Amino acid sequence: MTDFDAYLTYDARLIILRELNRQTDGRLNEVLLTKTLDTFGHNRSREWVRTQLRKLAELGAVKVTEAGSVMVAAITRSGIDHVERRSIIEGVARPSPEA
Repeated sequence: MTDFDAYLTYDARLIILRELNRQTDGRLNEVLLTKTLDTFGHNRSREWVRTQLRKLAELGAVKVTEAGSVMVAAITRSGIDHVERRSIIEGVARPSPEA
């Protein structure tokens, strides 16, 4: 993976965490997360999004469950702490300070 590919991947992971954090229950499915990433210019396949959700689960930022054939991600305390800049998760872009 090139440095730029890594940058794009880490940025996409941060977008996923931010979007999960915005939800009342902290959860979204892979279809809605794929559409969210499209909005931010990350035009990726559902399988790529599934891979990122698995990686975020390995990092402890989300918990993933399967509802039929669809993955559902729920943000964890560690993921919230990263989005709110209380801690850093390696492999996820660092959030910028709120303006």
